[in-house]
Amino acid sequence: MKLAKSKALTLSAVLCASLFMGACSQKQEQPKEEQKQEQKQDQSKEETKAAEVKQMKGADLEALQNDKEKKDKVLVVDVRDAEEYKAGHVIHAINVPLAKIKEDASVLDAYKQKPIILYCNSGKKSGEAADILVKAGYPDVTNAEGVKTYKYSNLVTYTDITGKELEERANDGKTLIVDVRPEADYKEGHVKGAINIPFDKVEENLDKLPKDKDIALYCFTGNKSSAVAKELTDKGYEQIFNSIEGTKEYNYALEK
Repeated sequence: MKLAKSKALTLSAVLCASLFMGACSQKQEQPKEEQKQEQKQDQSKEETKAAEVKQMKGADLEALQNDKEKKDKVLVVDVRDAEEYKAGHVIHAINVPLAKIKEDASVLDAYKQKPIILYCNSGKKSGEAADILVKAGYPDVTNAEGVKTYKYSNLVTYTDITGKELEERANDGKTLIVDVRPEADYKEGHVKGAINIPFDKVEENLDKLPKDKDIALYCFTGNKSSAVAKELTDKGYEQIFNSIEGTKEYNYALEK
Protein backbone atom coordinates (compact mmCIF):
# COMPACT_ATOMS: atom_id res chain seq x y z
CA MET A 1 0.00 0.00 0.00
CA LYS A 2 2.81 2.38 0.94
CA LEU A 3 4.65 1.47 -2.25
CA ALA A 4 1.56 2.18 -4.36
CA LYS A 5 1.05 5.45 -2.57
CA SER A 6 4.71 6.36 -3.12
CA LYS A 7 4.43 5.59 -6.85
CA ALA A 8 1.28 7.68 -7.07
CA LEU A 9 3.01 10.59 -5.41
CA THR A 10 6.03 10.22 -7.72
CA LEU A 11 3.80 10.10 -10.79
CA SER A 12 1.92 13.15 -9.56
CA ALA A 13 5.19 15.00 -9.01
CA VAL A 14 6.40 14.11 -12.52
CA LEU A 15 3.10 15.24 -14.00
CA CYS A 16 3.22 18.54 -12.12
CA ALA A 17 6.81 19.07 -13.17
CA SER A 18 5.86 18.37 -16.78
CA LEU A 19 2.97 20.82 -16.62
CA PHE A 20 5.19 23.40 -14.95
CA MET A 21 7.88 23.02 -17.63
CA GLY A 22 5.24 23.38 -20.34
CA ALA A 23 3.88 26.49 -18.74
CA CYS A 24 7.38 27.91 -18.43
CA SER A 25 8.03 27.10 -22.06
CA GLN A 26 4.88 28.98 -23.08
CA LYS A 27 5.88 31.89 -20.89
CA GLN A 28 9.31 31.95 -22.54
CA GLU A 29 7.79 31.88 -26.02
CA GLN A 30 5.29 34.65 -25.29
CA PRO A 31 7.90 37.28 -24.40
CA LYS A 32 9.71 36.51 -27.68
CA GLU A 33 6.58 37.36 -29.67
CA GLU A 34 6.06 40.46 -27.56
CA GLN A 35 9.70 41.39 -28.10
CA LYS A 36 9.28 41.11 -31.87
CA GLN A 37 6.23 43.34 -31.70
CA GLU A 38 8.15 45.87 -29.62
CA GLN A 39 11.03 45.78 -32.10
CA LYS A 40 8.62 46.44 -34.98
CA GLN A 41 7.06 49.29 -33.06
CA ASP A 42 10.48 50.75 -32.25
CA GLN A 43 11.50 50.44 -35.91
CA SER A 44 8.30 52.15 -36.99
CA LYS A 45 8.96 54.96 -34.52
CA GLU A 46 12.51 55.34 -35.83
CA GLU A 47 11.26 55.52 -39.42
CA THR A 48 8.68 58.13 -38.42
CA LYS A 49 11.33 60.10 -36.61
CA ALA A 50 13.73 59.90 -39.59
CA ALA A 51 11.03 61.30 -41.86
CA GLU A 52 10.96 64.70 -40.19
CA VAL A 53 11.46 67.76 -42.38
CA LYS A 54 15.02 69.07 -42.08
CA GLN A 55 16.05 72.71 -42.36
CA MET A 56 18.86 74.23 -44.43
CA LYS A 57 20.50 77.64 -44.52
CA GLY A 58 20.66 79.45 -47.85
CA ALA A 59 24.46 79.56 -47.70
CA ASP A 60 24.57 75.77 -47.40
CA LEU A 61 22.24 75.26 -50.36
CA GLU A 62 24.24 77.70 -52.43
CA ALA A 63 27.51 75.94 -51.60
CA LEU A 64 25.97 72.54 -52.38
CA GLN A 65 24.68 73.65 -55.78
CA ASN A 66 28.06 75.12 -56.67
CA ASP A 67 29.76 71.81 -55.88
CA LYS A 68 29.88 69.87 -59.17
CA GLU A 69 29.82 66.49 -57.42
CA LYS A 70 27.52 67.07 -54.45
CA LYS A 71 24.79 68.76 -56.51
CA ASP A 72 24.22 65.51 -58.43
CA LYS A 73 23.36 63.66 -55.22
CA VAL A 74 20.29 65.76 -54.41
CA LEU A 75 17.22 67.12 -56.18
CA VAL A 76 16.50 70.81 -55.58
CA VAL A 77 12.93 71.95 -56.22
CA ASP A 78 11.59 75.49 -56.46
CA VAL A 79 7.92 75.30 -55.40
CA ARG A 80 7.00 78.85 -56.45
CA ASP A 81 4.79 79.68 -59.41
CA ALA A 82 6.33 79.47 -62.89
CA GLU A 83 6.54 83.26 -63.26
CA GLU A 84 8.53 83.68 -60.03
CA TYR A 85 10.78 80.75 -60.96
CA LYS A 86 11.48 82.21 -64.40
CA ALA A 87 12.38 85.58 -62.88
CA GLY A 88 15.34 83.98 -61.10
CA HIS A 89 15.93 80.65 -59.41
CA VAL A 90 18.72 78.71 -57.72
CA ILE A 91 21.02 77.03 -60.23
CA HIS A 92 20.15 73.36 -61.02
CA ALA A 93 16.70 73.70 -59.40
CA ILE A 94 13.67 72.36 -61.24
CA ASN A 95 10.24 73.97 -60.87
CA VAL A 96 7.36 72.01 -59.32
CA PRO A 97 4.80 74.49 -57.91
CA LEU A 98 3.20 73.80 -54.53
CA ALA A 99 -0.21 73.50 -56.21
CA LYS A 100 1.07 70.57 -58.25
CA ILE A 101 2.47 68.82 -55.18
CA LYS A 102 -0.84 69.35 -53.37
CA GLU A 103 -2.68 67.83 -56.31
CA ASP A 104 -0.39 64.81 -56.60
CA ALA A 105 2.33 64.05 -54.04
CA SER A 106 3.70 61.31 -56.31
CA VAL A 107 4.87 63.92 -58.83
CA LEU A 108 8.45 63.44 -57.54
CA ASP A 109 8.27 59.66 -57.08
CA ALA A 110 11.08 59.11 -59.59
CA TYR A 111 13.37 60.80 -57.05
CA LYS A 112 11.72 59.47 -53.88
CA GLN A 113 14.87 57.78 -52.56
CA LYS A 114 17.02 60.81 -53.29
CA PRO A 115 17.45 63.70 -50.83
CA ILE A 116 14.99 66.39 -51.90
CA ILE A 117 15.56 70.05 -51.01
CA LEU A 118 12.69 72.50 -51.42
CA TYR A 119 12.64 76.28 -51.32
CA CYS A 120 10.38 79.24 -52.17
CA ASN A 121 10.40 82.94 -51.23
CA SER A 122 10.12 82.78 -47.46
CA GLY A 123 10.10 79.08 -46.60
CA LYS A 124 6.36 78.91 -45.98
CA LYS A 125 5.25 77.28 -49.25
CA SER A 126 8.27 74.99 -49.34
CA GLY A 127 7.58 74.01 -45.72
CA GLU A 128 4.03 73.09 -46.65
CA ALA A 129 5.26 71.11 -49.66
CA ALA A 130 7.84 69.36 -47.47
CA ASP A 131 5.17 68.26 -45.00
CA ILE A 132 3.08 66.82 -47.85
CA LEU A 133 6.01 64.83 -49.21
CA VAL A 134 6.98 63.46 -45.80
CA LYS A 135 3.42 62.31 -45.17
CA ALA A 136 3.49 60.65 -48.60
CA GLY A 137 6.50 58.57 -47.53
CA TYR A 138 9.46 60.54 -48.86
CA PRO A 139 12.31 59.66 -46.48
CA ASP A 140 14.68 62.62 -46.89
CA VAL A 141 13.11 66.06 -47.30
CA THR A 142 14.67 69.43 -46.48
CA ASN A 143 13.18 72.92 -46.42
CA ALA A 144 15.80 75.49 -47.42
CA GLU A 145 15.92 79.22 -46.81
CA GLY A 146 13.92 81.18 -49.38
CA VAL A 147 15.16 83.64 -51.99
CA LYS A 148 13.67 86.59 -50.08
CA THR A 149 15.26 85.65 -46.76
CA TYR A 150 18.70 84.80 -48.16
CA LYS A 151 20.46 86.65 -50.98
CA TYR A 152 21.51 83.85 -53.34
CA SER A 153 24.26 84.92 -55.69
CA ASN A 154 23.73 82.18 -58.27
CA LEU A 155 20.18 82.83 -59.47
CA VAL A 156 19.57 82.04 -63.14
CA THR A 157 16.68 82.72 -65.53
CA TYR A 158 16.77 79.73 -67.89
CA THR A 159 14.62 76.69 -67.09
CA ASP A 160 16.13 73.58 -65.52
CA ILE A 161 14.47 70.31 -66.50
CA THR A 162 14.94 66.59 -65.86
CA GLY A 163 16.35 64.05 -68.30
CA LYS A 164 12.88 62.68 -68.88
CA GLU A 165 11.59 66.12 -69.83
CA LEU A 166 14.47 66.62 -72.26
CA GLU A 167 13.64 63.34 -74.00
CA GLU A 168 9.99 64.40 -74.21
CA ARG A 169 11.10 67.64 -75.85
CA ALA A 170 13.25 65.66 -78.28
CA ASN A 171 10.05 64.02 -79.50
CA ASP A 172 7.79 67.07 -79.60
CA GLY A 173 9.17 68.39 -82.90
CA LYS A 174 9.24 71.94 -81.52
CA THR A 175 12.45 72.01 -79.51
CA LEU A 176 16.01 72.24 -80.79
CA ILE A 177 18.09 69.75 -78.78
CA VAL A 178 21.75 70.70 -78.37
CA ASP A 179 24.49 68.36 -77.17
CA VAL A 180 27.28 70.53 -75.76
CA ARG A 181 29.74 67.67 -75.21
CA PRO A 182 32.89 67.33 -77.32
CA GLU A 183 32.33 66.10 -80.88
CA ALA A 184 33.89 62.68 -80.23
CA ASP A 185 31.38 61.96 -77.45
CA TYR A 186 28.50 63.20 -79.57
CA LYS A 187 29.47 60.75 -82.33
CA GLU A 188 29.55 57.89 -79.84
CA GLY A 189 25.86 58.41 -79.13
CA HIS A 190 23.48 61.35 -78.72
CA VAL A 191 19.85 62.15 -77.99
CA LYS A 192 17.46 61.82 -80.91
CA GLY A 193 17.65 64.80 -83.28
CA ALA A 194 20.33 66.62 -81.26
CA ILE A 195 22.85 68.84 -82.97
CA ASN A 196 26.37 69.19 -81.57
CA ILE A 197 27.75 72.51 -80.41
CA PRO A 198 30.60 71.90 -77.95
CA PHE A 199 30.43 74.12 -74.84
CA ASP A 200 33.58 76.01 -75.85
CA LYS A 201 32.36 76.76 -79.40
CA VAL A 202 29.04 78.46 -78.74
CA GLU A 203 30.08 81.94 -79.89
CA GLU A 204 31.04 80.73 -83.37
CA ASN A 205 27.81 78.73 -83.75
CA LEU A 206 25.19 81.27 -82.71
CA ASP A 207 23.78 81.20 -86.24
CA LYS A 208 22.58 77.64 -85.52
CA LEU A 209 20.68 78.77 -82.43
CA PRO A 210 17.56 80.79 -83.37
CA LYS A 211 16.23 83.03 -80.59
CA ASP A 212 12.61 82.36 -81.49
CA LYS A 213 12.86 78.62 -80.84
CA ASP A 214 12.89 76.52 -77.66
CA ILE A 215 16.43 75.25 -77.11
CA ALA A 216 17.18 72.36 -74.71
CA LEU A 217 20.76 71.59 -73.70
CA TYR A 218 22.48 68.60 -72.17
CA CYS A 219 26.01 67.30 -71.51
CA PHE A 220 27.59 64.69 -69.19
CA THR A 221 26.37 65.93 -65.81
CA GLY A 222 24.50 69.18 -66.42
CA ASN A 223 27.45 71.38 -65.48
CA LYS A 224 28.72 72.43 -68.92
CA SER A 225 25.20 72.69 -70.30
CA SER A 226 24.20 74.98 -67.41
CA ALA A 227 27.16 77.21 -68.21
CA VAL A 228 26.06 77.37 -71.87
CA ALA A 229 22.47 78.03 -70.78
CA LYS A 230 23.62 81.03 -68.73
CA GLU A 231 25.81 82.24 -71.60
CA LEU A 232 22.84 82.19 -73.96
CA THR A 233 20.44 83.89 -71.53
CA ASP A 234 23.06 86.59 -71.00
CA LYS A 235 22.95 87.09 -74.78
CA GLY A 236 19.22 87.64 -74.71
CA TYR A 237 17.87 84.13 -75.33
CA GLU A 238 14.61 83.59 -73.42
CA GLN A 239 13.58 80.04 -74.32
CA ILE A 240 16.50 78.04 -72.93
CA PHE A 241 16.07 74.72 -71.11
CA ASN A 242 18.89 72.88 -69.38
CA SER A 243 18.82 69.23 -68.34
CA ILE A 244 20.12 68.82 -64.80
CA GLU A 245 20.77 65.16 -65.68
CA GLY A 246 23.47 64.44 -68.23
CA THR A 247 24.33 61.23 -70.06
CA LYS A 248 26.17 59.96 -66.98
CA GLU A 249 23.09 60.34 -64.77
CA TYR A 250 20.11 59.58 -66.96
CA ASN A 251 19.57 56.58 -69.24
CA TYR A 252 18.92 58.44 -72.48
CA ALA A 253 18.01 56.44 -75.60
CA LEU A 254 21.13 57.48 -77.53
CA GLU A 255 21.58 57.06 -81.26
CA LYS A 256 24.54 57.51 -83.60
